[in-house]
Amino acid sequence: MKNIFTEERPIKETKLHHALITFLILVGVMATGIKVFEVDPHIPMFIGVIAAAVMAMFLGYKWEDIEKMMVDGISKAMQSILILAIVGMMIGTWVMSGTIPTMIYYGLKLLSPSFFLVAAVLICSITSLATGTSWGTMGTMGLALIGIGQGLGMPVGPTAGAVICGAYFGDKLSPLSDTTNLAPAMAGTDVFTHVKYMLKSTIIAYAISIVFFAVYGFMHATSGNVDTSQATVLMEGIKDTFSINPLLLLPPLVVILSIAFKVPAIPGITLGMLVAAIMAPLFQGNLAVFDDSLELLHNGVNLGDLLSAALGGFYCNTEIESLNDLLTTGGLMNMSSSILMTIIAMMFGGIMEGSGQLAVIINAISSRIKSAAGMIGATEATCILSNIVMPEQYISILIPGRMFAPAYRERGIHPKSLSNALESAGTVTSALVPWNTCGLFIANTLGVTAAVYAPWAIFNYTMPLICFVLAFFGITATMMTPEEQAKADAGELV
Repeated sequence: MKNIFTEERPIKETKLHHALITFLILVGVMATGIKVFEVDPHIPMFIGVIAAAVMAMFLGYKWEDIEKMMVDGISKAMQSILILAIVGMMIGTWVMSGTIPTMIYYGLKLLSPSFFLVAAVLICSITSLATGTSWGTMGTMGLALIGIGQGLGMPVGPTAGAVICGAYFGDKLSPLSDTTNLAPAMAGTDVFTHVKYMLKSTIIAYAISIVFFAVYGFMHATSGNVDTSQATVLMEGIKDTFSINPLLLLPPLVVILSIAFKVPAIPGITLGMLVAAIMAPLFQGNLAVFDDSLELLHNGVNLGDLLSAALGGFYCNTEIESLNDLLTTGGLMNMSSSILMTIIAMMFGGIMEGSGQLAVIINAISSRIKSAAGMIGATEATCILSNIVMPEQYISILIPGRMFAPAYRERGIHPKSLSNALESAGTVTSALVPWNTCGLFIANTLGVTAAVYAPWAIFNYTMPLICFVLAFFGITATMMTPEEQAKADAGELV
């Protein structure tokens, strides 16, 4: 009896209908599971993995080959997995040390409701530009701003939207960002050409976001709907629970400075966590420490408490329910859902890429596109689709970049046009998909679901639209000169 998992068989040519069957199964199962039964996306996504694997076996691949495809896919997201884990540990220690409570406390004292949303965009923009990480920005400054907005009576949707807009603006333009370096690498250009070329379309989307939040913030502040009494309640609750000191702002400063001085993101974030861990017992000598059942353990922070907070998060137990909801957060285990989703998503993506199922879809699209602007639109649509069905922003840059680069080169379209399209759609729209690793990270970190914040993430959904419109005017769709074409054909950066 033949063993279908190990027998040698001829590899069939992957056809478009093979890939479409796999995608339709995935989309159908995801839609049914999430929309009808309201389950988490992990198991529906895994059913999609099964469908992709069965199709790969039908095409003649052995299980050994399919397993390697999955492992290769997971390896491409390993940096995301590590950042997820470390940010979860960092948040737990930053709350226990009093760093995040101090940020919220001073923010409530300094910011007014009318200017708050614009300030949130600017603060997160600067932080993300300096650090190159939207996740690190949202897990630190973003979490503090959610608390400040809550205290100022600002709805959580606009607050989260402002945080996300600023975080992704900085991530998109920062030369320190992994996606900002990945996009030009896939397209065939250098990072500085890429950043310079992105400026026009990115600044337009950013300006629209700033104007929107300025108008909304002013209207909300003058509508009589602002209740600043909550700010006083939160400030008093924080002050009664934690020791507040300006020195506790040192951990985020360390993260910003270390990464600004080109320390990679992972050691930079880890350094900020370690600084907070050192400061915690020095400043929080009277902090009430609770376990997960909210039973008081003791007063004062020790090493064991820090280890527990890094693993399971910080548990806040005061008479102020909103403060408890805000500061009961962080920990490695609270990031486990996002980490597992990333692994499963990359298993699917690895099979789709390794078995050629993704390539046939890209080829079918590009073969029907005639204009440079059409190629930009097709690239963006593919990036968005990748964020939906293979929910990881690195895949949405990596795979479309690999697939479209030869078509751009053959048609004489400059690689910087491709890299701009990859970032304008792949990077920023990842936050809008609830089951994408970015959407899951935001939900776990900020405590706000995509359904609540997505309508307010102005920058994230205007960015691909603006890039596509500008392509028709040749602003984001540039043709290569003969000299540039020769360099591209020779495999050199343009």
